[in-house]
Amino acid sequence: MKTTPLSAINESEDTRITPTERAQTARKTTLVSVVVNIILSTLQIVVGYFARSQALIADGIHSLSDLFADFVVLIANHHSQKDPDDDHPYGHQRFETAASLMLGIILMLVAIGMLWVSVDKLMNPGDIPDVSIVAFFIALLTLVSKEGLFRYMLKAAKAVKSSMLVANAWHARSDAASSLVVSVGILGNILGYPILDPIAALIVALMIGRMGWNFGTEALNDLMDRTIDDDEIKAIRDTLERTPGVLGAHDIRARKMGDMIIVDAHIEVDRNLTVEQGHDISAAARYAVMQRHRVLDLLAHVDPADPVDPVDPLEPITQSNLNTLT
Repeated sequence: MKTTPLSAINESEDTRITPTERAQTARKTTLVSVVVNIILSTLQIVVGYFARSQALIADGIHSLSDLFADFVVLIANHHSQKDPDDDHPYGHQRFETAASLMLGIILMLVAIGMLWVSVDKLMNPGDIPDVSIVAFFIALLTLVSKEGLFRYMLKAAKAVKSSMLVANAWHARSDAASSLVVSVGILGNILGYPILDPIAALIVALMIGRMGWNFGTEALNDLMDRTIDDDEIKAIRDTLERTPGVLGAHDIRARKMGDMIIVDAHIEVDRNLTVEQGHDISAAARYAVMQRHRVLDLLAHVDPADPVDPVDPLEPITQSNLNTLT
């Protein structure tokens, strides 16, 4: 199962998501997830033990890992909202990326443990007990609950454009998929095929491991300053070139800082302008980009160029010029 990446965002000032809104949404959705996972993990482990279902117990342990993941998200959400300081002049947004990396590691560790137990059962099929039908109904309840949680969390994550919350939402979807497999395995055991229960646990472990690998590698790439997609680069270039006084833009480089972006760009201005006028154009371009895109900061290098249509070098960059962009 693959996560859905956040699409390129061209935000106006009215629709820009504030850090406070993102933090409040993260806290609300994560607390809902905590409550759901406490209830489900308790039911799964207790019923799985008495119903003798390895798959249901494994799914319950998976739900327990979700609780730890939820607390990781809460901690990361708290730290990512801190203001820049001397040690972190660009802020602390990458706490969210680090949280996504930890989520990936958690999933892979859970998968390894589940694989170990499942393989052991498959090598000793005579030790596999018959499973009570109660386990099947608990697995169905978990499936419905996790799918509902996924849809709720993904909608909230997209609303505030948070990759960390998207990762946590897809974590819930992986739980729903694993619960579906567990339901099939338990039903097979009840119908006279007991080996299907550990096979279901094995499949769940592989699904969880793959999801963890995807989250981990994505977060690691972002921590290594991977660039954003070409469409978003093009949108930023268009905004720069629409700024009054900018004749062109090139050598645009961007790297992710949590869910925000740090941009370096070269902009071309009329070589006949004064230093002050060139600075004003650069400031206007930076302002426009930061208002229309999820850009945390933009460093613009001003290059002299020959204008195609000469402009009045004495005309200042005013708010009325800038308003044409928004």
